[in-house]
Amino acid sequence: MEEFKPVKVEKWDQNAVRIAMDDAAKKAVLEKGYEENFFLVDSRLIICTTALLFALFALLWDFLHPFPASQTVLIICVGSYFLLMGVLTLHVNFREKNIFLVAHQKDPVGTEPDTVWSLSSTMLKYDKNYTLTITVTNNNQTRSASFTKCVGDVFDENGVLLYDKYEPMILELHDSIDSGKKKK
Repeated sequence: MEEFKPVKVEKWDQNAVRIAMDDAAKKAVLEKGYEENFFLVDSRLIICTTALLFALFALLWDFLHPFPASQTVLIICVGSYFLLMGVLTLHVNFREKNIFLVAHQKDPVGTEPDTVWSLSSTMLKYDKNYTLTITVTNNNQTRSASFTKCVGDVFDENGVLLYDKYEPMILELHDSIDSGKKKK
């Protein structure tokens, strides 16, 4: 892959800092040759698109059949929209859980199922600490490891991410889980 371009962020913008660290962690893990899986993002987009289609259908129906005649359709579409927004909220809070990468490690022989790696991060509001969690699922066994680092350890005074300093931390965490896999 191409070399990581230095990322400069406003170091007081917590979201920008977290996203920059997430992107760097994603790049470091994907460089191991894993294949990214977009199922979580795609499922979120499907839920949002379906809700949007209900809203657009209600708008079109109300345009073609003004309000008193379109009352039942509007109630159904608005109810469906809010139901799907509830499903989206549950999906984001309980299924995604701050996961920003799901990657599959293919079995070289092709006889075993894929090993699934997922990366998630947390950074509390007004906190200087960033927590990265790597979870690996292989043969229905799940292992995870995490580290918490001060963002000052991986950003310089100008807000530039020090990728050469951050990448070894990620790879060390990855390798600590990878060494825990059962070798045959």
